[in-house]
Amino acid sequence: MARVYNFSAGPSTLPVKVLEEAAADMLDYKGSGQSVMEMSHRSKWFDDIIKEAEALMRELYNVPDNYKVLFLQGGASAQFSAIPLNFMNGTGKADYIITGQWAKKAYQEAQKYGDVVAAASSADKTFTYIPKTKPSDFREDVDYVYICYNNTIYGTVYKEVPDVGNRTLIADVSSCALSEPLDISKFGVVYFGAQKNVAPAGLVVAIIREDLLGNARDITPVMMNYKVQADADSLYNTPPCWTIYICKLVLEWIKNDIGGLDKMKERNEAKAKILYDYLDSSKMFRGTVVPEDRSLMNVPFVIGDDELEKKFIKEATEAGFVNLKGHRTVGGMRASIYNAMPVEGVEKLVEFMKAFEEANA
Repeated sequence: MARVYNFSAGPSTLPVKVLEEAAADMLDYKGSGQSVMEMSHRSKWFDDIIKEAEALMRELYNVPDNYKVLFLQGGASAQFSAIPLNFMNGTGKADYIITGQWAKKAYQEAQKYGDVVAAASSADKTFTYIPKTKPSDFREDVDYVYICYNNTIYGTVYKEVPDVGNRTLIADVSSCALSEPLDISKFGVVYFGAQKNVAPAGLVVAIIREDLLGNARDITPVMMNYKVQADADSLYNTPPCWTIYICKLVLEWIKNDIGGLDKMKERNEAKAKILYDYLDSSKMFRGTVVPEDRSLMNVPFVIGDDELEKKFIKEATEAGFVNLKGHRTVGGMRASIYNAMPVEGVEKLVEFMKAFEEANA
């Protein structure tokens, strides 16, 4: 069996070890005589799975005791509505930093529910940088400040948590979840769709400071009420059992095989350096993001010639480097090199790019 190198922005590549373990358990999970896909979410088997997943998440992220860890559905996009419904409940004001399409969509959705302002934006340069902000840039009485930590489409990332003063900070970290350590205590809420670094599509993890729970608006759908979900230990209804199981396996892989998030960060920095160093030296390819804000996870790049870019994507796909086409809104190419992408995959991609450049100079 030949596996391709999958550079998809999500759903993305998963660790081979995780896939092999899931395959071995497919028909009979640990002597239960059934697959995790089939078992009741109220069973002892699944109760162990979800509790182990939460414990591992808490351990890897060093989650403080006064935070809830929730396993939810609806994708990260559902949280664009759930967040203002649950947390924009004091002054009815929130400030958003617009660093790409997903932050913009979250901002537009929140505008339905209150006084929402774009406190900063990098739209002026096609989201190729992270706006630098200070506490005075935000309104004093907002219920929260919202950011998208890593911008999948544009390849930018916050290198430091922005200082918002005494305001509550909420972050979508979907594209960089578990790629490096993160001080959860600096946030009121951190959430992420799983299909980048954590599991297949269908799961959202939300880590929420407990004092923020319990003030959802009356119109909040019950499935979007974080307090309801927290009180039910993420089992208000049938959760995405299989995806949570894969999440658990991925967390075990990060802990036991990689050695934790400090080691994961070292691995990701090494992978990204290989690709960025080549882009900086190439006469054909160039990166699109200012160096100081470059993501370790998503690397957009261009040639500047549409026909040559189409040729590159076609030949790369034929060579086993798939899903390198850039997002439809920006074009070009993008290599998403999430946690499970091996160093070898990036090395071989750069070898292919060098050969393509020589052949098409």
